[in-house]
Amino acid sequence: MGTDIGELLEKRQVEISELSHKIVAIDAYNILYQFLSIIRQRDGTPLKDSKGNITSHLSGILYRMTSLMEEGIKPVFVFDGKPSHLKDRTIEKRTVDRENAKIKWEEAKEKGLAEEAYMYAQASSKVTREIADDSRKLLLAMGIPWVDAPSEGEAQAAHMVTTGNANYVASQDYDSLLFGAPAVVRNLTITGKRKLPKKNIFVDVKPEIMTLEENLTELGIDHSQLLDIALCVGTDYNPGIEKIGPKKALKLVKEYGRIEKILQAVGQKIENVQEIKDIFLNPTVTDDYNLKWKKPDIDAIIAFLCEEHDFSKDRVIKACERLETISGPGQRTLDQWF
Repeated sequence: MGTDIGELLEKRQVEISELSHKIVAIDAYNILYQFLSIIRQRDGTPLKDSKGNITSHLSGILYRMTSLMEEGIKPVFVFDGKPSHLKDRTIEKRTVDRENAKIKWEEAKEKGLAEEAYMYAQASSKVTREIADDSRKLLLAMGIPWVDAPSEGEAQAAHMVTTGNANYVASQDYDSLLFGAPAVVRNLTITGKRKLPKKNIFVDVKPEIMTLEENLTELGIDHSQLLDIALCVGTDYNPGIEKIGPKKALKLVKEYGRIEKILQAVGQKIENVQEIKDIFLNPTVTDDYNLKWKKPDIDAIIAFLCEEHDFSKDRVIKACERLETISGPGQRTLDQWF
């Protein structure tokens, strides 16, 4: 998902405590996809209620957001709106890839290949409208605000940081930088011990911060040229230029200056190149939102998760008690929440 330019970018590993007192605009679909991918049973089956509804994302929101808020972080979820028609090809490809992964998941399960089954199960994850709507409902009950972007969620989140209404965009992708986000935090919702794919090795995952200006200075380019690199490598709106990776793209940008001259030099063409650049440089965003964190509605959380989705009442109550403690009298985080 997004552009694959990560190897060029400097990332500073931080402790979660360093993000205390910060407002983080979360790329909702990106984070929900993480929850759907990671929170699964051993054979890859996502968590479900008795009616067959997937609930992995709800578990992720309740427990992970509670942990982040205990650290003094103020999350706001930013949901995607209508994507550009130029993204149609990518969306269609992702649909095919998910269906193929689902088939391979079932085959691996039948053969008893647990690790392969889990890997393909993760690749079959999809954020549906129902999943997004249920996420909004739980966020409302927890007192966490959200924003519905007119188009790309990452573009809206980047705009919120640029205008000073948030401190960071939270996303695993690098597109936020292309949209002009001054600062991005990765690994926010997957900190802790994680197993490397296909290896019996666990690593300690910590949040990573990337800043746009520092990376542009380090690379010796400007924002538009960073986008040109991404266009060479490939974005959600174009497949990129064959046999050109991030390092070669950087070399070409420094040699030729801009994407138009690069395309002439390599004898290639990117369809709708100016329209794609405009999506990133002049994205469709809104200022029509009001960020307000409210005290959690404990009864609503319990009713939604336990009565509608069969969550363990004891576990949900414990999480709710943690939420209440965050906003309780005398707590260090009280002044930053309400």
